[in-house]
Amino acid sequence: MEALLTTQVLSALVIVSIAGFVGSLIAIPLILVRLPPHYFDERHPRTWMENHHPALRMIGHILKNVIGVVLLIAGLAMLVLPGQGILTMLIGISLIDFPGKRQLERKLIGQPAVLHTINKVREKFGRPPLTVAHDS
Repeated sequence: MEALLTTQVLSALVIVSIAGFVGSLIAIPLILVRLPPHYFDERHPRTWMENHHPALRMIGHILKNVIGVVLLIAGLAMLVLPGQGILTMLIGISLIDFPGKRQLERKLIGQPAVLHTINKVREKFGRPPLTVAHDS
């Protein structure tokens, strides 16, 4: 184990951790501010790349899912490392396509502290708060 944890490896891990922390402090608010206010409102369908060529749409969906998985893993790591773990996981989950996705998103965004934090960030940038409504 000591052979794997050399000074260079530990230094690289520290640098990557700091870069991830700073990156999340910049990227996460920018992403949250760009979401349409009705993004988590189930009464509004989500269309993504709807008017593009099917091959381009497939490549886009694959890339979107890969980025989502990376953000989900990073968010899980940020639960114990510095960073905005829950918000990063929420964005990662919103990018991944899987059955039950909307219900999981609703559970995460339905946490009062999470929704309040997101809406405070949006307010600072002059954006309307997110609306959350369930299918009736």
